[in-house]
Amino acid sequence: MTQDRKQPQPVASDIRRAGEWQQATESCVLDYDARFIRRKRLVTQQGTGFLVDLAQTVSLNHGDAFVLNTGALIEVIAAREALIEVRGTDLVRLAWHIGNRHAPCQIAPDRLLVQREKVMQDMLEKLGADLREVEEPFSPEGGAYGMGRTHGHAH
Repeated sequence: MTQDRKQPQPVASDIRRAGEWQQATESCVLDYDARFIRRKRLVTQQGTGFLVDLAQTVSLNHGDAFVLNTGALIEVIAAREALIEVRGTDLVRLAWHIGNRHAPCQIAPDRLLVQREKVMQDMLEKLGADLREVEEPFSPEGGAYGMGRTHGHAH
């Protein structure tokens, strides 16, 4: 009689940054909050479950990859999210107000993107911003000194 042995779950204990790797075998779609990770079970788009077990919490970007203990790479894809597109004649001033609230913000020459949230939307409208609800991947600026994340006052 043969016993059905369960295969051990692959483990990712390392990552490679975008541009530092080639040929992922699978991909994993994660929103901005889920891309801040240390230890969690994830499932790829292709259905493979794996455990992320990193030495410390990291902020992953679109195009980074998990390195499995099998040697396989799993590409990180930034998920489409509910965002507010911010436009206006004084984007620098609007960006300052967003930053003053410690809110993550994706910055482009002609627009800003922030997570869809009523209080933020009300503040930006009062400041005269042109707002539009959009759904797209969210890759805000990193925290101070070029790494990490911005956090609200509740951290």
